[in-house]
Amino acid sequence: MDVPTRLVLRRTAYDHPHVTAMVEQVQDEYRRIYQDEGDTSPTAPADFVAPRGYFVVGYAGGEPVAMGGWRRLEPGYGGPGRRPAEIKRMYVVPAGRGRGWSRVVLADLEHSARAASVDWLVLETGDQQPAALVLYRSAGYGPVPRFGHYAAYDDAVHLGKHLTGQPDGHPSTARQPTHGGANRVGS
Repeated sequence: MDVPTRLVLRRTAYDHPHVTAMVEQVQDEYRRIYQDEGDTSPTAPADFVAPRGYFVVGYAGGEPVAMGGWRRLEPGYGGPGRRPAEIKRMYVVPAGRGRGWSRVVLADLEHSARAASVDWLVLETGDQQPAALVLYRSAGYGPVPRFGHYAAYDDAVHLGKHLTGQPDGHPSTARQPTHGGANRVGS
């Protein structure tokens, strides 16, 4: 597939057919990587509806090629923050990788979370996803206490980033990205 270089982000419902199709693609990838049933953490469309959450799809040439969202977590979930949210379903289709689109989506998620007064973004990923680990660590995400659905899994990696300031000595605040608004165009 010849994929254009311009990415347009659109806020999209989690149960939209484009999201559903890409969720199935990422689940297939997880099943292949981990040789299991895929990501079984509970998610619901309502998790990503304002003010509880946010979800975006990136389009190139009119085709859905990237996605990601965040959902609020309750204080006391086990990690940092008084107003935390969790990144979920970050994904770029294979033909679109290597174009910086995951960084565009991540910057938009961070911007929208800041605008919604989220103080920490946290996430669970896996040790068999090196590109995801490089992306998050290079964007300033660092280790946080284990939390959530995969807290007891040895191959789970828990990362987070403080969004509203830099707490003393926390490694996850090294870089703050520039704004990536809800219809942001990137390459």
